[in-house]
Amino acid sequence: MTLCIRVPKASAEDVRKRLISSGILNTAAKIRTDEDSILIPILSDSFENYDVTDADLEPVHREETDYRNIADVPDELKELLPNSYDVIGDIAVVKFPDELIPYASPIGNALLRTQPSLRAVMMDLGVKGELRVREIKMIAGAGTSETHHKEFGVTVIVDPAKAYFNPRLSTERMRIASLVRDNETIIDMFAGAAPFPLVISKHSRPSVIYSIDLNDDAVEFMERNIKLNRMKNIIAICGDSSAVIKELPPADRIIMNLPHSADAFLPDALSNLKKGGTAHMHKITERATSPEYVSELVAAMKEKGYAIRVDRMAELKTYSPTMSVYVLDIVKE
Repeated sequence: MTLCIRVPKASAEDVRKRLISSGILNTAAKIRTDEDSILIPILSDSFENYDVTDADLEPVHREETDYRNIADVPDELKELLPNSYDVIGDIAVVKFPDELIPYASPIGNALLRTQPSLRAVMMDLGVKGELRVREIKMIAGAGTSETHHKEFGVTVIVDPAKAYFNPRLSTERMRIASLVRDNETIIDMFAGAAPFPLVISKHSRPSVIYSIDLNDDAVEFMERNIKLNRMKNIIAICGDSSAVIKELPPADRIIMNLPHSADAFLPDALSNLKKGGTAHMHKITERATSPEYVSELVAAMKEKGYAIRVDRMAELKTYSPTMSVYVLDIVKE
């Protein structure tokens, strides 16, 4: 039985709102009608001058939304459960500390139970090799790791086991798109499945976007995505961007999403960037010394004959306890 107040139907909604404001509405039980009155469950012994009674009310069934509350792992390991993970289309990609790897499958099943939009859960074993491909392992669900990811009006077909893709850069992709002026020539040096070119083409009007990647699989996804999204101004190119860029027209804007080593390719980018053009370079660096990194980069490029200024340096995401991934908007002077 549940403690309730009996309220005339005409007053029920107003009383319910006052109960919420007072913090004494019992949300674990459903409100129900009883002849000409409404029975509203409460958490106190009384409320104003309404009659108090016990009633058999139906409980409110609440679906659990936090997988950590139902994951079948030892209590002493629950604090290690990741509080964030990547969702790419209808799959989740989760990185575990070593202690949780034996429990990967029940954790994956808990994610599927709490996130109905997910089809499968993959364990992230790290980005490997020159092609920046994740090693992943299915731990729950069904199907392959290929998926359709939607953001800002475009659909990106991608398989994170075959081509690099970071769903956490969606805001950055839209930011770049908002900066593009009409008829720009744009080069994406490390394009993966082409999410930057797709969002830019959708939301701005560049003349052409050259989308380059060394990975054959990534270029295949590029071509599928260009066709699927009906983009007419994106050109997919398979090859080493440091060589390919020398054969392309001078660019107004260059995207360099290769955070481990993009600065090693900056001279190549600057060699084909118009004066006044911008390179958007991603770089992992220590948070404590990030201002020094900027001055060192300007000096290093000056030694190579390029005058640059860094108009903006912004943190994109945490990489480790002391390091973050930053984007630098670098203007060629």
